[in-house]
Amino acid sequence: MRRSAELALRLDSLDGRGYKAYREIEGGWQFADFQLFVDRVQSDPFAAPSKLRIRVEFDVARVPAHARENRIRKVAAVSWFARAFRRAIREARPPRTGSGKSGLIQIDAGGPEVLERTAVVFGESFIEARIEVGLPAAGRRALGREATRLLVESLPRIVTSGWIERGEVEERDLRTFVDCIENQEAVRKSLAERNLVAFVGENSILPRESGASERPMPADRVCPFDPPEAFRVEFEVPHADAGFSGRIWKGMGIPRGVVLLVGGGFHGKSTLLRALERSVVPHIPGDGRETVVTDSALVKVRAEDGRAVHGVDIRAFINDLPSVPGSSRASDTRAFSTTAASGSTSQAASIAEAIEAGATGLLIDEDTSATNLMFRDAKMQALVRPGDEPITPFVDRVSALFDRLGISTVLVTGSAGDYFRVADAVIEMKAYRPRDVTARAKKIASGAGADSPEPVRAELEPPLDRIPDPESFDARRGRQERKISSRDCDSILYGSTEIDLRGIDQLFDASQTRAIGAAIQLAATRFMDDQTTLSEILDELDRFFDREGLDRLDPFFHPERHPGAFARPRRFEIAAAINRLRTLRTTNRN
Repeated sequence: MRRSAELALRLDSLDGRGYKAYREIEGGWQFADFQLFVDRVQSDPFAAPSKLRIRVEFDVARVPAHARENRIRKVAAVSWFARAFRRAIREARPPRTGSGKSGLIQIDAGGPEVLERTAVVFGESFIEARIEVGLPAAGRRALGREATRLLVESLPRIVTSGWIERGEVEERDLRTFVDCIENQEAVRKSLAERNLVAFVGENSILPRESGASERPMPADRVCPFDPPEAFRVEFEVPHADAGFSGRIWKGMGIPRGVVLLVGGGFHGKSTLLRALERSVVPHIPGDGRETVVTDSALVKVRAEDGRAVHGVDIRAFINDLPSVPGSSRASDTRAFSTTAASGSTSQAASIAEAIEAGATGLLIDEDTSATNLMFRDAKMQALVRPGDEPITPFVDRVSALFDRLGISTVLVTGSAGDYFRVADAVIEMKAYRPRDVTARAKKIASGAGADSPEPVRAELEPPLDRIPDPESFDARRGRQERKISSRDCDSILYGSTEIDLRGIDQLFDASQTRAIGAAIQLAATRFMDDQTTLSEILDELDRFFDREGLDRLDPFFHPERHPGAFARPRRFEIAAAINRLRTLRTTNRN
């Protein structure tokens, strides 16, 4: 392998030449403490940055054995190392000069959620960072001497500061970080056996500093979470002093079944739901939500006016639609499709799609729901007879969802008292503090509307499984056989078809969106046929990720190549993206 001194000479010789001359540095370079691999040089200074890998032996980076004991600890440890590398970049990189992305150094370390990523990986004897670098340029001329300062001088300082020269404080921080993540996963694993869907730790900081930030609100402006006595639970975790002091985590357990979060406006009920929806994955220490743990299969659903729906069985909520003019038959909702769903049909479809994908619970906020799907009050039932209303309100199905299908619901409501009669637990948020008001809510329900019996509804059945047609997935764009791109967490451009993801609340990271785009193409070309259901396809993807890793999402995969920035998405967000692909065609399995 060529030495770093030769790299410096080569870069100096490129000064003033055309930008594509940088391709001469592609390949491997040996530095004193690490190896540098230049896998791809950007085509010009305004294009996507160049892809580089930095490989450091375990003994040089002093990667402790405890960080590699199991899969959970590995995911946590590489997340810590990615964040340490990012901190070192901020501290050590020189000022950016030149055109386009000149001087940029970045690593995809992520936000407060700890996700499986491609940014840093453990090999058999080494740790490897996958970074992006903007090679310096003036116009479209290479600034070779600036590149020397960037790659041969600044980069070693970053590697040394971030990974090699760690003190006792950093070593303790690494241990605490990894232990805290493993504690969260231990609690998550125990939720089902304790008959819970979520745990909210005592003294958690749930509010964020602003609507545009995921940083916790400063402690002097917030009420730490104080669990009500009726819902207090304790968990013994594997590691002491990682999340809580000691090994006992105390807090509020949210039971399985139908749970209402009620209270006045601005009293914290939606803030609590927001913490629950984002805690399906672990959080970093210091986030304030590192002791909030929810079942990993809880899915947030909402109304999305205008979204496409493809062959979804929504009979549980919408049935016996009026017949189309000129036809004697009512529209069939066993395989409901539309290019522009209403609020009620979109939310009904999202519920059915979540169930199809394997959700164990639903998270719903009435603020983002279709009112006519959620409930019908007694006066409206008196005016519009049940036989004339094709919508079965969610309030009439929510108990059966749990009793027959085992699907819990956590619902934020400030106006729908009809849910009191079906709730298993009612938690009131008052001045940001939770209180158990279940008995009071039941008493109110028993005295209200007793003369308005529930209309008779068809028995709840799980939605029919659907089989996606692989021919409806076309990743071609112009002359390119495969072109998939994404924009933050908002959308994927799959071929020439845009997939709108703005209604999916549990996408946390742009790298998850990139991974979803690649996963859809992988599923379409490898796992789809005329017999395999969407649920079975999602199972195959989960097994693929567990077995092969995220690197394989790179369409040009090679074990010695930067795969790009991917973070692992859940099956539910992959399914949601597939369901929003406007070209999708499906058939129901009979």
